[in-house]
Amino acid sequence: MGIDLPLVWAIIIAFGVLMYVVMDGFDLGIGLLFPFIPDRTERDTMINTIAPVWDGNETWLALGGAGLMAAFPVVYSVVLSAFYIPLLLMLGGLIFRGVAFEFRFKADEAHRPFWDKAFAAGSVLATLCQGWVLGGLINGLRVTGPSYDGGAFDWVSPFSLFTGVALLAAYALLGATWLMLKTEGALHDRMRALAKPLTLALLACIAIVSIWTPLLHQAIADRWFTMPNMAILAVVPLLVIAIAFVLLRSVGNAQGNHAVPFLMSLGLMLLGYVGLGISLWPNIIPPALSLRDAAAPPESMGFALVGALFVIPFILIYTAWAYYVFRGKVRHGEGYH
Repeated sequence: MGIDLPLVWAIIIAFGVLMYVVMDGFDLGIGLLFPFIPDRTERDTMINTIAPVWDGNETWLALGGAGLMAAFPVVYSVVLSAFYIPLLLMLGGLIFRGVAFEFRFKADEAHRPFWDKAFAAGSVLATLCQGWVLGGLINGLRVTGPSYDGGAFDWVSPFSLFTGVALLAAYALLGATWLMLKTEGALHDRMRALAKPLTLALLACIAIVSIWTPLLHQAIADRWFTMPNMAILAVVPLLVIAIAFVLLRSVGNAQGNHAVPFLMSLGLMLLGYVGLGISLWPNIIPPALSLRDAAAPPESMGFALVGALFVIPFILIYTAWAYYVFRGKVRHGEGYH
């Protein structure tokens, strides 16, 4: 029995995208939280919690894009054509915040506020664009054969605009709980105060998207709300409720384990990702382009798989090592200069 290459590559790409969402999500979230923290020393501490790892986090975005081009070139072509504008804006936001990250430490007192605003603005733009692309993809694309058959602004819809806002809440919560894990004192307390309303906002967004998505596609409604699927898949919303309960309890407990809120936030992101996968499977582009229809020739997928299986363990090893070396609390005056 041969290897199911489309399925293997779908797992690799899904894993890469999930790692990007989780790991770049909290450092984008720190940029989103900048406007709520006016104190310069606290902003420096926020930046120092991600300074050793932030650029490595974006490796997963490159891996996901390269894997998509190698394994599902039709999807790569359609997605770039359909989302050319938000993807370019997203890259612009990521570049702008990267430049701001470096320049704010070297700027004089007169120019530092500009780079702080640039860091926050780049984070907001990149996050919104990712949410718009996600919403536009869920909303469905017009595809004829191997080509995108829609317009440059077909991704714009009330649903996609809302998913952009929802992702702001998700990344901001990841950023707040990351800072609870990595900081102490007044900054830690401020993040703990922000985490509860952000959790409630994210839960509201999850509920709205969960209701709105089946209304967009009858196939998704049938998958979630017909028996026996409804009984089996009920575990997903039940886990969301359970994790949210633990998250809110841990945020309210000042003396508790500071890692728990961050881990619970990651759990909410993972469940949202799982729910999205359940809704779309086996389509890779809704409403009708399936995983196997979009797959590259087996020879191409097999050749690229050899390289992926060689590279991914190295990425995982150096990522884990970086987080291990820079573990623990970050205090003012320690870190990147």
